[in-house]
Amino acid sequence: MKTTPTQLPDNVEALQAKIQLLQKDKSLLAQNNASLEQDKLILTQGNSTLEQDNSTLEEKLAQLLEKHQCLLEQFRLAQHNRFGKSSEAHPDQGDLFNEAESIIDSIEPEKETISYTRNKPKRQLLPKELPREVRTIDLADDEKNCDECGHDLHQMGSKKSEQLEFVPAQVKVIETVRLQYCCRVCEKEGTKNKIKIAPVPLSPIPKSIATPSLLSQIITSKYQYSLPLYRQESMFKQHGIALNRKTMSEWMMKSATLFKPIIEHLHQSLLKQSVVQADETTLNVLSEDKIKCYMWVYCSGTDSPSENSMNNIVLYDYQSSRAGSCAVNYLAGFSGYLQADGYQGYEQVNATLIGCMAHARRKFIEAQKAQPKNKTGRADWAINLIAKLYRIEKSIKELPADEKKRIRDEKSVPLLEQFRAWLDKSALQVLPKSAIGKAVRYSLNQWSKLIGYTHSGEINIDNNRAERAVKPFVIGRKNWMFSNTANGAKASAVLYSIIETAKANGLTPYNYLVYLLNELPKEPDDLEYLMPWNVELNGII
Repeated sequence: MKTTPTQLPDNVEALQAKIQLLQKDKSLLAQNNASLEQDKLILTQGNSTLEQDNSTLEEKLAQLLEKHQCLLEQFRLAQHNRFGKSSEAHPDQGDLFNEAESIIDSIEPEKETISYTRNKPKRQLLPKELPREVRTIDLADDEKNCDECGHDLHQMGSKKSEQLEFVPAQVKVIETVRLQYCCRVCEKEGTKNKIKIAPVPLSPIPKSIATPSLLSQIITSKYQYSLPLYRQESMFKQHGIALNRKTMSEWMMKSATLFKPIIEHLHQSLLKQSVVQADETTLNVLSEDKIKCYMWVYCSGTDSPSENSMNNIVLYDYQSSRAGSCAVNYLAGFSGYLQADGYQGYEQVNATLIGCMAHARRKFIEAQKAQPKNKTGRADWAINLIAKLYRIEKSIKELPADEKKRIRDEKSVPLLEQFRAWLDKSALQVLPKSAIGKAVRYSLNQWSKLIGYTHSGEINIDNNRAERAVKPFVIGRKNWMFSNTANGAKASAVLYSIIETAKANGLTPYNYLVYLLNELPKEPDDLEYLMPWNVELNGII
């Protein structure tokens, strides 16, 4: 409110009092302003604190939601592992996944009756090489008359059928008699009489009752068909033969020692191959201080004879640890392509590492299982694209290496580029600790190795060759469960190597073992003729 000159007091004292009052009001107003500013500052600080608290709460909420999502995925995976199918097979699917398609698929279609013809199942013929016993079934003489006119019947043909008869294993004793000769004249004259006798026939295990066929039977029973020695002991008892497991175990050790030159020759041949695949699995050895020991597997070529330029080799190597130095020492001198899973130990090997697309797919399959039921998502897209890569591999399986590389460059490389772009985009959109986040991160970390198979037509898209080679050992381990000593584990590695390499080259392991057990006692200088790809044996025992 303004004060006009006419409102001012007339005397000086009143005017001074008025001025003092105004100054006092001004001072109070300044104090009020300062108090307001202080309150404003406190409110600003409080607001900032609230914003920080809100941001912290939002961050904690996001972490809790992420943890909740991870727990849900773990729960779904645990449910699937406990009750669901374990197969990783992926049926052919379309490129697009959305809810509209799932809704259409869920609509029950109209039923219609369709009539069609199909081929009658045909029983597979039994091998012609098997011996045959012909049993002729004829009518009785009084039945060879016509029921209508009573005249004699004549044979117009016959009907044949075959059944498979199983003859139990036969055991026999080979009694070797060596004739001795001496000179009667020297005997009469009393001079030195030297007795001559034929030398002892060569045997895989001298001074034992084991023949090549018996050793081969015991070896294949345990290492090919996973039959522990104590069960074989009971089987021999059925034939009245007291052959205890300790004796058979000693025979296995001595047989493995006899096969070591063959294993070393195969090892040197493996190092000369252009591509080697590797894997490892655990093994319990009682005499070792460590809880877990490892059986390493190295292989080349294919599972069966083919036109592949590489030799089909499967070698097992027992080691007490999983250190990368184990692979480094075994593959010393190898400089080709080494295909393995994402284990860091293989990084130390002086070779070009190639990844495994099956491992990458497995991560996305786990993410797919962790998804809500009847929902599709990113994992389905990735699995579908990887399935396209595998369809290309299936179509070029029998082609030469150069032609494989050309088709991969033409068809697979564009798909891989599309896959990489999707991975980069998805990495920014998914939770890192979620199942799909882990799958995306694994593929990105392994990317340079995953696309390595396109560099050569001799490389496979995955490491399934090595994983299949591990499987026989894993099945056997379920039966005999452990090895007593490290020497026993090394002997097992040798015998598994011989059997699986024989199978990969189309040989019957029993026959190949008998062949080696007959030839190795001769101590040949050159072992190349004993290599399974140079041996031709009858496939039937």
